[in-house]
Amino acid sequence: MANETGAEEDVVLLIDARRELKELSALLEVAPFSPDVVKAMRTYLAKAEPVRDAFHRFCALPSGTLRSAIGDRRASMRRRRFPGGDRPTPKANAKAPQAGEEGGWVTVSSGALANLSTVMRWGAWSLLLLGVLMSAAAHLRLSSQPPRTVPTPAQAAPASAEAVGPGGFAVLYVAAYVEAGRGTEASLARFFPNMRNISLEAKPGAQHADQLAAVQVKDVSDGYWSVTVAAHITASTSAQDDESDKDQAKGEDETGALRYFQVPVRSTDGDGFAATTLPAEVGAPEAGDGIELDYGTPVPGDDKDETVTTIARFFSAYLAGAGELDRYLAPRTALGPVSPAPYTQVEVAQLAELNGDYRRNLSASDGARRQLLVDLWAAAADRQLRPLTYALTLTARDGRWEIAALNAAPVLTKEK
Repeated sequence: MANETGAEEDVVLLIDARRELKELSALLEVAPFSPDVVKAMRTYLAKAEPVRDAFHRFCALPSGTLRSAIGDRRASMRRRRFPGGDRPTPKANAKAPQAGEEGGWVTVSSGALANLSTVMRWGAWSLLLLGVLMSAAAHLRLSSQPPRTVPTPAQAAPASAEAVGPGGFAVLYVAAYVEAGRGTEASLARFFPNMRNISLEAKPGAQHADQLAAVQVKDVSDGYWSVTVAAHITASTSAQDDESDKDQAKGEDETGALRYFQVPVRSTDGDGFAATTLPAEVGAPEAGDGIELDYGTPVPGDDKDETVTTIARFFSAYLAGAGELDRYLAPRTALGPVSPAPYTQVEVAQLAELNGDYRRNLSASDGARRQLLVDLWAAAADRQLRPLTYALTLTARDGRWEIAALNAAPVLTKEK
């Protein structure tokens, strides 16, 4: 009898959950994440654990007890619907109840089976949607929290169109110029209009340019630039047909050479560009002075330092695909791992901290922020080590340091 009483209570709970789930589903269709949906979802989730336990208990009961619970529930619903026995008179052609059916549970009717099927189906749906709703509730809880105010590290701004346009044009021009020769002058006319009046003597394709880059763009005047292009030039073996070419090739570096070309570029109507002369070969630009960064004295990475351990595990996930990356990221930091992973092992070589010396095992007080310059050793599958340097921003939360950003560039020392 106790089992039957408990089963009926579980039926009531499951049917109520079914009704609430239908209402919640309708609300989600109309206005997802509205205040009404939030309230209904939280109400439903408050009953999630009891509903799940009731469903498991209900499914484990013997079939006779299940029929009894369904029948008693139907009888209870009829009594509430027709109080005082004021029930419509059955039609004349209605079948008389069979023996054992009067109690409503000894022999199960088609209606009871339908109710049983409905309860179990909606119980299963409740469990299935429970995970989805709990995830949505977690999202709502996060959304309701006020955002943390963390200063955003400086990001690299895109290069201006004034530099990209003439620089890219000059790179294409030099690539075509190096490979052009007798009979192919037209390939340069689209870069240098006056090329129509010039004839070339070199054999076309005798040289090939690759790894081209605009290394310097200087303003000459409004809409007029001088662009220096670096290009790796190699001799084309297919063009060496006679002995003189072969003898000349022997005197050259077979691996090619890095050479520089200066190109004057002006703007034209319609946002186009044109070269004003043929390229001029020049020497390499002078190397700049050493760059000073605004970080303290670097210290070796120490496995006993919790910050170093966090950084090492983060880069192992980021560069070597070892473990989950998200567990080391601060909230609302969007960053995916490098794929495919280029390295198999990563080690922190040394660290330096912005505006001072690095502090080992610094306590992570909520809201605290650190900017570090981290040198790594990364080992590839061929066991070759490659040094890498990253500028990082870390923030503290719940007693630990998390990666808030991979900065676009390290901080330079301010001029005094």
